[in-house]
Amino acid sequence: MSIHSDQPAGDGAVAGRGGNMNSQGIIFVVDSNDRDRVAEAREELQQMLNEDELRNALLLVLANKQDLPNAMNAAEITEKLGLHLIRQRPWYIQLTCATTGDGLYDGLDWLSNNLRKSN
Repeated sequence: MSIHSDQPAGDGAVAGRGGNMNSQGIIFVVDSNDRDRVAEAREELQQMLNEDELRNALLLVLANKQDLPNAMNAAEITEKLGLHLIRQRPWYIQLTCATTGDGLYDGLDWLSNNLRKSN
């Protein structure tokens, strides 16, 4: 499995798009503690999901910063990002803490296993 990384641009557009990406999976990292910007994250995710190059890509959402006391849980993030409305592709949400590594391998295992199944 290889990973290509794009970082959202400051204006809400997704940077680094162009050319033939042929991506089979999307890893979308959301700050579980940032309730003020979750609507912006939803818009960025929707932009990515609407791109032709990503129409068949699996979606892994890493809900980071779960170590913080006010972090949103999986159900709240699912609702706020509109994940429950996604029917055209497999998706999975994994609670993570990047500082400790908790949940990261579980999420990557889901993506890797599902990519193997789809090939």
